[in-house]
Amino acid sequence: MLKTPVIHPTIMEALARFGHFAQVVIADGNLPVGAMTGPNSTTVHLNFRPGLLDALTVLEGILEVCPVQGAIVMEKPAEANAKIHDAYKQLLGDVTWEAMERWAFYDKIREPATTLIIQTGEQRRFANVILTVGVVKMAEESNF
Repeated sequence: MLKTPVIHPTIMEALARFGHFAQVVIADGNLPVGAMTGPNSTTVHLNFRPGLLDALTVLEGILEVCPVQGAIVMEKPAEANAKIHDAYKQLLGDVTWEAMERWAFYDKIREPATTLIIQTGEQRRFANVILTVGVVKMAEESNF
C-alpha cells in the first residue's frame, strides 16, 4: 500500500519516470491541454468540475512527492490579477522563478522535457505553471 499523500496511479507512474530537469505542468481549467501535448507528455485530467481540484492543492501534492527546482508562469497583462503567482511563490520557496510571454510559454509546454500535464479545475486566470524537477539531495550533499 502507498503511504504517500498522492495516490493517483497515472500521476505516480509519470513522476516515477522523471529525471532531473523534467517538466511538470499544472494547468488551469482553461488551458487547451489537447493542443499542448508534447512527444513525451502524459496528460491527467483532474478537472471533474470547475474549482475541483484547484491548482494549489495539486502543487502541494506534487511538492510532497518530488523536488522542484524551478517554476515558470505565463506573463499576465498589466491589468490582470494573478495573485495565484504569489501563492505559488510562497509554496515553492527558494526555486528559480520566471515569467514567460504567452506563446513562448505554450511552446515550452510542448517541449520533450514535459513529461506530465495535470489539468485542474482551477478557475483563476494565469494559474498555469511549469515546474522543473530537481534532484533528491542526500544529507551530506546539502552544500550545493
